[in-house]
Amino acid sequence: MHPDFWHARWANNEIGFHLDEVQPLLLEHFGRLALVAGQRVLVPLCGKTRDIGWLLGQGVEVLGVELSRLAVVQLFADLGLDPVIEPVPDLAGAGECFRAPGLAVFVGDFFALRREQLGPVDAVYDRAALVALPPEMRSRYAEHLAALSERAPQLLITLAYDPALHAGPPFSLGAAEVGGLYDAAYRIDCLQSLSMPDGLKGRFPATEHVWLLQRR
Repeated sequence: MHPDFWHARWANNEIGFHLDEVQPLLLEHFGRLALVAGQRVLVPLCGKTRDIGWLLGQGVEVLGVELSRLAVVQLFADLGLDPVIEPVPDLAGAGECFRAPGLAVFVGDFFALRREQLGPVDAVYDRAALVALPPEMRSRYAEHLAALSERAPQLLITLAYDPALHAGPPFSLGAAEVGGLYDAAYRIDCLQSLSMPDGLKGRFPATEHVWLLQRR
């Protein structure tokens, strides 16, 4: 999607993708990442997800990447944190990093972020990034994420539904597409498939899938 699309969504508070609670599938499957206190989890396209506060409460450090500066300002306000804001040279977009103890969120174009800017990554939690991207952007995203994280273990949540009923985002991804994007770099296990009780947007039947990706 064009950056203006997401900036407009945040500016107009059209953020139906934002959950007011921690993602239940994260609560259930986080342990599969086998992290210890102090290790670093990357949350791409993080928005102001409440999952970040929960992750911090588990003793891990969190790295976020988000296009919308407004979303990041709201995230730190929700967490009650007063960030130190640093410029990030060569990061397209806002080109900043908001930092607080245990948390660093880069504001700008995910595809412009470099590994040396991000630092080491021990795991990835993709809660709403891949499903936010149209098909033509997904291969580039998957390759860049693998390079940024050096193929760290990944907990990935996707949706599957009849795309004739909804144009996205969020977009529908089946098992074949997940395999096509990640099978060369990762062993892929489907941990759970769960029908959404109220469907997608309260209207369309949909299934959430949770995947564990581990480096080959």
